[in-house]
Amino acid sequence: MLLGFRAGIDRTLRWVTFALTAALLVCVMLGVITRAVGDPFIWTDEVSRFLMIWLACFGWMLASRRRAHIRIRFFQDLLARQPKRFSEIVIQCAVLILGALLFWYGIDLVVRNHDLEALTIPISMSWLYVPIVIAGLVTVAQAATEVIENARASKPLSGMDEGLVE
Repeated sequence: MLLGFRAGIDRTLRWVTFALTAALLVCVMLGVITRAVGDPFIWTDEVSRFLMIWLACFGWMLASRRRAHIRIRFFQDLLARQPKRFSEIVIQCAVLILGALLFWYGIDLVVRNHDLEALTIPISMSWLYVPIVIAGLVTVAQAATEVIENARASKPLSGMDEGLVE
């Protein structure tokens, strides 16, 4: 059941990331075309900024789920299996703390900006910070999962020994 839930989350992340990419492309192209004809839409730059931030956060979540973030493992690879596993647990605990801080401060940013309206579109500026809250939660969940997997020694070290985990 948990694997089905994870697969659903991964599928949702992929589709949302795809939709955000398409929306950003359309918005930027619309801005370029309307400028070229001499009657630019004033809202395309601001909407593009919102979409770019959402896309960056969803891309980050997708990369986290796929264990595709860039890592330098030179020193970690010099360690024996158990110290290597312990170092991975320490790293993932630090990532978990980072995710928790992003979640906490992201909520604060959403609350602080809920009454501010964007300049060219009638939505709250708090929507600019909502993906940070979501990314913080996904980061916490992913790091906690990797800490548990490494502590149980049931899975490879964060995808280091094998390919991607789906």
